[in-house]
Amino acid sequence: MSAIHDTPSRCVRDVMSHPVVSVLRETPFKELVRLMSEHRVSALPVLDSRRRVLGVVSEADLLPKEAQHDRRLGLRRALLRPDEAGKVTALVAEDLMSAPAVTVGADETLAAAARLLGRRGIKRLPVVDAGGRLRGIVSRGDLLKVFLRDDAALAEDVRAALARELHAAEAARLTVTVTEGIAAIGGTLADSSRIPLIARTVRGVDGVVDVAFALDSAPRPPAAPLPLGPLY
Repeated sequence: MSAIHDTPSRCVRDVMSHPVVSVLRETPFKELVRLMSEHRVSALPVLDSRRRVLGVVSEADLLPKEAQHDRRLGLRRALLRPDEAGKVTALVAEDLMSAPAVTVGADETLAAAARLLGRRGIKRLPVVDAGGRLRGIVSRGDLLKVFLRDDAALAEDVRAALARELHAAEAARLTVTVTEGIAAIGGTLADSSRIPLIARTVRGVDGVVDVAFALDSAPRPPAAPLPLGPLY
């Protein structure tokens, strides 16, 4: 099961799902379909005998097989991409999988994993150790779970992040409230040039949707009296 720990900085291991339903390179087509149906998953990591991830076989990899039941098979196959055409006659996971697998380390940040998913246009990442062995799997849905965190817990994390980033006196003058994941920063800020730093710090807390400012103007010190000139 996935878990989220209340720490300011989260990594893939905090949200990944494990254990993972996986298969070997020689797993037959029908067994792949059965496992996906039985475990309600849409993809299966393909492992070697040392549990190193070789690739991933997904529902999309299995669908070209349906083309062979069309009476216009020749025409349908001609319309398939070369990699899809080869999967029409594939019988085992090794010939069906997409490889090499795009993987991620358990200690990578959630932001890094999200960027990798977006850049490669995929829905999930096998999580591996330094030797490439399977440790878990992280999906788009797993990464989005950080946005389900309680607003009060988020506010505590934002305050802690500001305390680490700013001078103690500066952080003490700020207030933090979080509503529906949006952090509102109030209080008094002596130097408005610090706002971009504060915004980056707050947005860097996992689960924060956005940041808004409602700052009071810093009180100005009383003006020094003007020296009196000579009286004429």
